[in-house]
Amino acid sequence: MQSADERVARERIVLAAIAIADAEGLQAASMRRVAAELGVAAMALYRHVPGKDELVVLMADEAAGRAELPEPGPSGWRDRLEQGTRLQWEMHRRHPWLAQVMSTTRPPLVPNAMAVVEWSMRALDHLDPADMIYVAVTMVNYARGTAVNLEAEAEAEAEHATGITSQQYLDANDAAMQAIVTSGRFPMYSSLAGRHDLEINLDTIFEFGLRRLLDGIEVFVTR
Repeated sequence: MQSADERVARERIVLAAIAIADAEGLQAASMRRVAAELGVAAMALYRHVPGKDELVVLMADEAAGRAELPEPGPSGWRDRLEQGTRLQWEMHRRHPWLAQVMSTTRPPLVPNAMAVVEWSMRALDHLDPADMIYVAVTMVNYARGTAVNLEAEAEAEAEHATGITSQQYLDANDAAMQAIVTSGRFPMYSSLAGRHDLEINLDTIFEFGLRRLLDGIEVFVTR
């Protein structure tokens, strides 16, 4: 059993690593960099955390643990599943590096993330357990799949990269895009030319897809 001092030391390491990853990406949160932030030798960290892989799992668990699960929460399955998926999206929004950690096929053991899924699925416990797992994984994978773009977008906007936002990028490439869409090969894209009421970003993509996913699951649940 860990002593109180050991738990505090590990927590300091994890929080420092999260702060680095949030600001600069997961690659920046090396054991050496975390040690430098804490003002200790890198080898001192290994007394509390075996290595970078273990540190990343602890970071993910801490990040997921910050999600506030309302109790009792919505009683309807759709509202509850929607809220649970939004909680996951907010976790990814706060920590853009998290998406590359939370694998669907080889998920790390992150109890706090499992708690969010368990909370979300509570109103669907009348389903066959296998179906519950499929629904749960589908929603987790949707939030994560959309969120994998967050870190790349953050890096693209950082000073060490392009230094421009996604909208500025689109504006800068507008002339080339217009030449493509007016070539006659892409009628769908061409029909959107001049539309200023259309806002496409990761948040609007997430919102649209979430509603469509819930519509489909509703057919499955009520059939």
